[in-house]
Amino acid sequence: MKYSVVIPVYNEEHNVTQLYKELKPVLLKLGSHEIIFVDDGSTDKTLEELKKLYERDSSVVIVEHQRNYGQTAAFYSGFQQARGEIVISMDGDLQNDPRDIPQLLKKLEEGYDAVAGWRYNRKDPWCYIIVSKIASVVRKWLTNDFTHDPGCSLRVYKSEAAKSLFVYGEMHRFITTLLIVEGYKIAELKVNHRPRKADKSKYKITKVFNGFVDLLNYKFWLKYSKRPLHFFFKYGLVMASLGAALLAYNLVKYGLGMELGPTLVIAFLLLTAALQFVGLGVLAELQIRSYYHSHPEQLAKIKKIYRKNAEHN
Repeated sequence: MKYSVVIPVYNEEHNVTQLYKELKPVLLKLGSHEIIFVDDGSTDKTLEELKKLYERDSSVVIVEHQRNYGQTAAFYSGFQQARGEIVISMDGDLQNDPRDIPQLLKKLEEGYDAVAGWRYNRKDPWCYIIVSKIASVVRKWLTNDFTHDPGCSLRVYKSEAAKSLFVYGEMHRFITTLLIVEGYKIAELKVNHRPRKADKSKYKITKVFNGFVDLLNYKFWLKYSKRPLHFFFKYGLVMASLGAALLAYNLVKYGLGMELGPTLVIAFLLLTAALQFVGLGVLAELQIRSYYHSHPEQLAKIKKIYRKNAEHN
């Protein structure tokens, strides 16, 4: 299997068939492939339309979620099921253009681990674009991600890069950031972006901010997951130093009797907080040991997988 295309869909009954019709000719020119549709708990006739495609084309794979878990979980499920040497991701709303895939693959051959699309002329409501640009500025400030459009789902990856992603929450918007943090070599190319013609957009501005919380959590995890005591001890040491300084000040000013006042109270509070921080660090170390001896749970419960065993061409 050379190529696996992962497409999360949620209530896209009027788009999935047309997307398949546009995508299939592109893939036939490329070589052996599979098209993995991840139905993320659709409540319309999306699954019925996908089953029609599955019945007539052995390259179509359907991953059916038990309920709606979100696009991030859908990408994760699709990446884990992908069997191709190269994984291609895209949206199921027809806004990504399948004809851009060959140029992304050509760029990948230059030695990159992943190539991201850049919706240079984005066809979305102006409010979405403004929020995305603000989010992009903050993201670049927080991370070393140079890409212009991390929210674009049209990307190509080497299989090992795609399968290395452990994403949750709203982190699909920061996949390029996560890959860069993990040391993968990333490039980007301008791609076509088309206006939505059917069904409703699932984009919510609030999810962008939720994604930032997930990104900050990930950065913390990446830096301190194997040594949480370092984080707690570092800030505990700062508080202990401040507390000790205030205690010394009280001793110098009032002698061994030390006057009970705000300075002394704050000093003892800081020293107590420092001890608590160090204690939390020790407990976190114990939790981490348990974590690394267990297997990560699936981010979404898969109800059923539709896959035929035939070779796909």
